[in-house]
Amino acid sequence: MNFRHLGRSGLIVSRIAYGNWLTRSSSRSEETELACVRAALDAGITTFDTADVYADTCAEESLGRALKGERREGLEILTKVFAPTGPGRNDLGLSRKHIRESIDQSLRRLGTDHVDVYQAHRFDPSTPLEETMEALADVVHAGKAHYIGVSEWTAGQIRAGHALARELKISLVSNQPQYSALWRVPEAEVMPVCEELGIGQIVWSPLAQGVLTGKYQPGGQWPEGSRATDSNDGSELLAGWLTDEVLGRVARLRPVAADLGLTLAQLSLAWVLQHPGVCAAVLGASRPEQITDNAKAAGVRLDEDALAAIDTALGPVVARDPAATEESSPADPAWRLA
Repeated sequence: MNFRHLGRSGLIVSRIAYGNWLTRSSSRSEETELACVRAALDAGITTFDTADVYADTCAEESLGRALKGERREGLEILTKVFAPTGPGRNDLGLSRKHIRESIDQSLRRLGTDHVDVYQAHRFDPSTPLEETMEALADVVHAGKAHYIGVSEWTAGQIRAGHALARELKISLVSNQPQYSALWRVPEAEVMPVCEELGIGQIVWSPLAQGVLTGKYQPGGQWPEGSRATDSNDGSELLAGWLTDEVLGRVARLRPVAADLGLTLAQLSLAWVLQHPGVCAAVLGASRPEQITDNAKAAGVRLDEDALAAIDTALGPVVARDPAATEESSPADPAWRLA
């Protein structure tokens, strides 16, 4: 496993982070989760990413049990706040009330007295940014988190949040956008601002929900038990990728990977990690051997010919529109009252 500082902070993270968004859904067993976490630890992964909302809060509990007995100082645990975790009007968003209550609940579920990075899962237009950042500062100053981060914020939102964080004497060190060879949306605006401000990228979906593993073939016959066939496992996020055009383009990557002695997944992860702003890629798994195999991508360096071949293969199916970042967050300031 390779390691890197998270942005310009002093925090060091593993280049592959283990994420349990989809590996702790209703279709996954506790035993599978424990085996995947063990495989991650055995591969040298020290960074673990989760969120309070994953699996209706069960993901944090499961990760906490899986990491029990590990040396806490040797781990980097990241979680998130924003999405609904209860039926009340204040059980969501980035208000002071929800943040202050959510961090305590997350720490209880994780079985730890602090997280290393506490992340705002989305931007909340219904709460003044000053209130959000002051509440996150309270979390840090109380010793319940060392750093803060954001996820799927626009470049302007990140810049404003970073300025307030500096005033409040806390460190906004990370951004968590979707990023893969198929989804390059953050490159135009978000990543340049983060580089300027010293914020590192911990990217999610580096394999485009499994499409970049090559498991899905043109023609619409999906492997039994795959995410595309499981309504509880994020299949709705796959819909845009499961077209013959996209899958045919992905198939063109096979000879590129084969020439380098890599699997298609390893090639795709290596591509993501080669971006200078990417500090870690969050990787989930339904089987422990997937973690073991894919973690090997952390040490791979692609040459210019390989990078050019990837661009040529994927060509017109790559998503690049920076407006897609803003579309991932609520736009209406009154969304919590709907």
